[in-house]
Amino acid sequence: MTLDTAARLARIEATRDLQDALALFDELPAVKVAEMHGEWKGSGVETGNVFDGLLEKFGWWGKRFEDADNAHPLVFEDKRGKFNLNPAGLPMGFLLRHDAVLHNGVVATIVKRALRLRRTHEPRARLRMVEYRGVVTGTLSYDALPINDHFRKIDDNTLLGVMDLRGATAPFVFLLRRPGSPS
Repeated sequence: MTLDTAARLARIEATRDLQDALALFDELPAVKVAEMHGEWKGSGVETGNVFDGLLEKFGWWGKRFEDADNAHPLVFEDKRGKFNLNPAGLPMGFLLRHDAVLHNGVVATIVKRALRLRRTHEPRARLRMVEYRGVVTGTLSYDALPINDHFRKIDDNTLLGVMDLRGATAPFVFLLRRPGSPS
């Protein structure tokens, strides 16, 4: 990641400016599905979205892409290690309407402990090249939810993602980094 891009991301987080985050996304090159294979450590980019900080509260680790047809969209980590979460049936509408409840520390602790009950070894998403914001780029399509995570390439080890969720008023912006790569 260049110093300019790192500084821009820091400014986006400081200002929580979604439009600046989307402008950066639009300036970045597309990423091919074949370049996305492997494990990726995730982190949210603060833009004022209801999901800001929420996944991290629950122990979100990142994503794992075995190949185009076998992707794990939600990898979490707890004291017992990493596990893949089955997103089918997650109450996305409730999350959008009642995010303040889930940001509550007590509720977050309970949810975090319960997530392991939804673990799976089966892939729950696929990677495809999809047009988003005028560019065909690598996209993670969830099998059971109306979610597409679109990616652009910051560098070989860093992707900027935008979660497009039906019913959401704004996309959730996040970063994926290959473990062990420099930040």
